[in-house]
Amino acid sequence: MSSSEFEIIRRFFANHEIGKHISRTDVVLGIGDDAALLTPPTGQSLVVTSDTLVSGVHFPENTSPELIGYKSLAVNLSDLASMGAEPAWFTLSISLQDASDDWLDQFAQGLFSLAREHNIQLVGGDTTHGPLSITIQAMGFVPEGEALTRSGAKLEDAVYVTGNIGDAAAGLKIKQDQLSASEVVAGELVERLEKPSPRVAVGLALRGLASAVIDISDGLSADLEHILTASNVGADISVDDVPLSDALQSLAIDDARQLAVSGGDDYELCFTAPAENQIKIQEKLKALGCRCTRIGTIVSGSGVLRWFDATGNELNWSPTGYEHFSET
Repeated sequence: MSSSEFEIIRRFFANHEIGKHISRTDVVLGIGDDAALLTPPTGQSLVVTSDTLVSGVHFPENTSPELIGYKSLAVNLSDLASMGAEPAWFTLSISLQDASDDWLDQFAQGLFSLAREHNIQLVGGDTTHGPLSITIQAMGFVPEGEALTRSGAKLEDAVYVTGNIGDAAAGLKIKQDQLSASEVVAGELVERLEKPSPRVAVGLALRGLASAVIDISDGLSADLEHILTASNVGADISVDDVPLSDALQSLAIDDARQLAVSGGDDYELCFTAPAENQIKIQEKLKALGCRCTRIGTIVSGSGVLRWFDATGNELNWSPTGYEHFSET
């Protein structure tokens, strides 16, 4: 290691040129003690999430440290977004093998650039020697009784997806040399994989309008099924309505839509809402510059997810999402 544990904490996290300027009034005591002292606001519920990213599993080993830092926080912010929470604090636990000062500085640049964008302050964590892995715990606030969950979908609710999906999965295939594309298209798709944009503002806008929400991390099919199971309902989805980017549609592949519904890492939001809220939802998300597409309807049948083509014929396919402990 180029520096001691405490020198790493001091130079790259406690006193980083970007991070040190993120200072929230609800942080009584942050980095530097055995634990942080934090003051949640009155009338707010505390929302807590945690994600671990492991080299070679969640990002290729040759990924730039700046992008690793950015994505490590982005995936947690996406979880807060799906709960309708306003980001507040996060902790960082990082295991490092042979990281240099330059690697650490780039990692911190990526981490704190996104943290500053969302006013979320680093308040503690841990550093240790070992294979590269990053665990972030992020915390945020939501007014009591207004949290968005997976379990609120009701019969005849509409099913929506924000943005476009499938780009990240295609970007990963490009990185793995399993798919070819022009330089411009490849750049767009890989950027969606390496630098997702957490839909925090959208999550806040959906409070009181959406009935159930989840972020798309393991693939639309797998994540939507979580909503269906938690809500004890089913869904009929039009595969032709699943929103694809121009970049993904430009690829000479027959299974672009199947890639979109089974691939993960998009970190868009999938949500359900009563049909009468559609105009309000579209207006709010348009004002945020976020595309929103209705792709289906909630029906009866706990956990039953059916796919249909443009002519209304049911498709005989069962796209699956990413599963860490799958044997296949």
